[in-house]
Amino acid sequence: MAVTLNASTSSGFIQTADTSGDLALQSNGTTQFNVTSTGAYGQIKSGTAVASTSGTSIDFTSIPSWVKRITVMFQGVSTNGTSNYQIQIGAGSVTTSGYAAVGVSTAGTGIATTAYTSGFIIVVPGAATNLNSGAVVLTNLTSNTWAVQGVVASTDTTRSNICAGSISLGGTLDRVRITTVNGTDTFDAGTINILYEG
Repeated sequence: MAVTLNASTSSGFIQTADTSGDLALQSNGTTQFNVTSTGAYGQIKSGTAVASTSGTSIDFTSIPSWVKRITVMFQGVSTNGTSNYQIQIGAGSVTTSGYAAVGVSTAGTGIATTAYTSGFIIVVPGAATNLNSGAVVLTNLTSNTWAVQGVVASTDTTRSNICAGSISLGGTLDRVRITTVNGTDTFDAGTINILYEG
């Protein structure tokens, strides 16, 4: 038996005689969540892309409590300074300490490693004109503990920037902030967005 619960259509409850055992929750005919014999899954949701052309930080808030993975995406991002980027998360407010994070920057044969506790660090080149693109994935490890990995490349240099780390929050994650380590450099180019999924 398959059961479909559907909001905002003429068919609000649909029961189908089969052996699938599926339960589908729909909104206006579009499946938002599915429970099958092999487990539950939902759609990947996109945030609203933000032009990173002003301000010292970009926030994505009201992230649902069921989220287990978040991907932060960068396209051609730049600031007016040379401070490294960092991603901070939080529950009710942005957490600014307690991160176990390392950023690795590679350029040619050189490798530089930087450890930070104020956020998940993304080491960027020392020129304000460099444009940075890539993705960082935050994954819920257990309860309110999150692990992070990602690569952001400076597309107008030969440098790639790898980040990894973890943090345990005091509550359920509901926000992500992208900013710089010094907190004063201003974004002046590019686009940032997130994907989130349960």
